[in-house]
Amino acid sequence: MENSFEKNNMLKEFYIPTYIFMPESSVEQVSHIPCCPVIVFINTRSGGQLGHNLLITYRKLLNHAQVFDLLDETPDKVLHKLYNNVERLKRDGDTLASEIHRRLRLIVAGGDGTAGWLLGVVSDLKLVHPPPVATVPLGTGNNLPYSFGWGKRNPGTDRESVISFLKLVKEAREINIDSWHTVMRMKCPKRSPCDPIAPSDLPHSLHAFHRVPKTDPEDMEYSYTYRGGFWNYFSMGMDAQVSYAFHSQRKLHPEKFKNQLSNQKQYLKLACTQGWFCASLSHPMSRNIAHLAKVKIMKKSGKWETLEIPQSIRSIVCLNLPSFSGGLNPWGTPSKRKQRKRDLVLPPLVDDGLLEIVGFKDAWHGLVLLSPKGHGTRLAQAHRVRFKFHRGATDHAYMRIDGEPWKQPLPQEDDGKVVVEISHAGQVKMLATKDCIAKGINDSPMSTTCTDSSSSDDSDDDFTEERRNFGAALSFRYMNDVKKTVEA
Repeated sequence: MENSFEKNNMLKEFYIPTYIFMPESSVEQVSHIPCCPVIVFINTRSGGQLGHNLLITYRKLLNHAQVFDLLDETPDKVLHKLYNNVERLKRDGDTLASEIHRRLRLIVAGGDGTAGWLLGVVSDLKLVHPPPVATVPLGTGNNLPYSFGWGKRNPGTDRESVISFLKLVKEAREINIDSWHTVMRMKCPKRSPCDPIAPSDLPHSLHAFHRVPKTDPEDMEYSYTYRGGFWNYFSMGMDAQVSYAFHSQRKLHPEKFKNQLSNQKQYLKLACTQGWFCASLSHPMSRNIAHLAKVKIMKKSGKWETLEIPQSIRSIVCLNLPSFSGGLNPWGTPSKRKQRKRDLVLPPLVDDGLLEIVGFKDAWHGLVLLSPKGHGTRLAQAHRVRFKFHRGATDHAYMRIDGEPWKQPLPQEDDGKVVVEISHAGQVKMLATKDCIAKGINDSPMSTTCTDSSSSDDSDDDFTEERRNFGAALSFRYMNDVKKTVEA
């Protein structure tokens, strides 16, 4: 067992002095340069009381100034201020600031949505040496932490548990993962029932802005565009519906969602009450994916092609990481015969510029994943996906990005339109332990790298402007007025 002296010495390796964060503070004379300086972001709403307890412990072990409650300070403001100050200190010849800049690692504690929020901000900074991110599981699904070896459940909030986690952060290796850009456009006649989504109902990773009509401002139609990103998955259908019900109930009755175990029980209960286990009886065919939307994909050839969706599929998942719904792998391992037949790349990798697209019929189909070789219905692998929703199929659909769901209005009029497009948007750095299940190109000699999406045929691409203007740090702020035009 380590004594207190050894532990205190070890904690110095993570410590960042206050003046690094605050330009108004006096420069401190520090004799020791930490080998693994960290900034900690904690969503104190996640995991019931766990988030609050974790905040207290980290602030006791480290400098209070390097541990942030996301309810009080957003990561974009924190990191912009930090890097501006670090650059100023580096210009003044501050060696410690230079080393912290070079060695910095980020820790984020919360659900998958919280982790995605931070990843989006880091992506938007466009740093030459972006800091890698470690994730503390505090949410319900915890797919991001599980994928990179951090576990499915919170490792503990006491002093010993946090010190053990910090050691893992110091020893962790860096791994690149793909970032995915999502653009959604709604075009509806004025006074139609296809209203824009309220900013408060949007996921953190989806941002609304109004695209001014190119013709007369009094034109009889309006167009809203939403843009954002994800790192694990985009899903649509019954799984997102259950997730939406869960989030709605948690907002109404937070006292019922006190810890991770009770949250998971509530989630399973909602899956039953929402009819996910008896979908053929509880849900009309109009909610099946093939009835909702026409799906197109772009493979390595750079040409759009229609993806045929079986009529029985009620959920579709565009997956980047090998973890969904709390650690299940919907893709599995295709046989070589199926790989050749469907033009699949084996194995699925997190940095190959490809998404795995999987379908599910109902919850019973999902339970197949619990078996060693279980998987969903493998539909395709692609580096761009487009959903164009049929008019009048139903009045709304449920969608989800990295654990954060929303209820998406769909057009009812003949000239209404809702289109969602997903495309590759670069990479971010994650920290991975020895238990990491995610595999990259360097881990798999059998893999092939996908051609970059910038070489694709964009002859029918309506999203060039949104893709060019995309910026996560700006996107991850709720807008007071979605009708306001956002300048590039």
